[in-house]
Amino acid sequence: MSKAAELANLIGNINAGGGGVNRNVIINGAMNVAQRGTSETGISTAGYYTVDRFKLATNSAGRSTMTQEAITDLPGFANAIKLDCTTADTSLDTGEYLQLSQYIEGQNLQTFAKGTSDAKPMTVSFYVKGNGNATYMCELYDGDNGRRSGIQFSVTSSWNRVSLTFDGDTTGAFDDDNALSLYVNLWLAAGSGYSGGSYTANTWAANVNANRAVGADNFYSSTDNEFFITGFQMEVGQNATTFEHEPFERTLEKCLRYYEIIKPLGISNGVFGFGGYYSSSLVFLDLVYKQKRSTSPSFEQTTITNGYLIETNSSSDYWNSFTGMLRATDTRAQIYTNSDVSGTAGMAGLCWTNSTNTFLAVEDEL
Repeated sequence: MSKAAELANLIGNINAGGGGVNRNVIINGAMNVAQRGTSETGISTAGYYTVDRFKLATNSAGRSTMTQEAITDLPGFANAIKLDCTTADTSLDTGEYLQLSQYIEGQNLQTFAKGTSDAKPMTVSFYVKGNGNATYMCELYDGDNGRRSGIQFSVTSSWNRVSLTFDGDTTGAFDDDNALSLYVNLWLAAGSGYSGGSYTANTWAANVNANRAVGADNFYSSTDNEFFITGFQMEVGQNATTFEHEPFERTLEKCLRYYEIIKPLGISNGVFGFGGYYSSSLVFLDLVYKQKRSTSPSFEQTTITNGYLIETNSSSDYWNSFTGMLRATDTRAQIYTNSDVSGTAGMAGLCWTNSTNTFLAVEDEL
């Protein structure tokens, strides 16, 4: 697109209430942050696997590998999500599906003025390619009001920027809170329970499951199938503006709100906090998060024989895993163990990891 056309689009979006900085409500749209890792194979259940904030949900006999893929053939972008079908499912049952999604809090969507007479258009854009021609569905699903709208998009074997403009919806406002309000779903496979109805592009309506992915091809149809995506953006206005790049550290800061690694894999003898003995068999450790959590988080860890230790008064006490988390708030929590430890009540010291395979994180994805 020429500079003049870009300027015209930006002006058009400003007239519709968009444009400017901080216009992209998608987090990590350049696929730069992947705290959990860069590859996950044999995916059979829903989860966050590689690139932060992008959830892969599946219910199928088909299997896929999801990677954060380094790319060199799309100027301005260094990373993409790649999906590779590794086990085919050529005949989808009624309830089978594959979705790539990002979930967005209501408080980050108020600029769209949904549910008011001044509702703004929502434009979703992304760069996409595959191993050949395919058609898939982009869906906006309003979880607060049970309403949805969908637009089909095409994929070829070359990078192409898809731009999809959804009309503003004057029915059903997004809740102004930190809970999940909007599902941005890419339907890559769908059985008849989600695709056997009728398709009307760009029309907000009460949800009917059978209408959600009409016309979407089946990514699981062949182990030759691949799907690449990057430059994911959603903004106010009737035009897609140039993708809004931001510094890596700013993207990471946003991602940490939902997933924060306390101690990564691959590092041994790493100090991860200061703890103490509440009693001879109970050790507490205070955690202060880098980013304020959106809700009280869950705790992730690996269980490793003698994987954790507390060093007090020139002696070390080891344990295999933490028992749980207590007193969690949006800023801090306590994790504790009451197994395998034996010390002196009131003693305190640094807590270490004793294995490269130890891992600690907090998560509160939507």
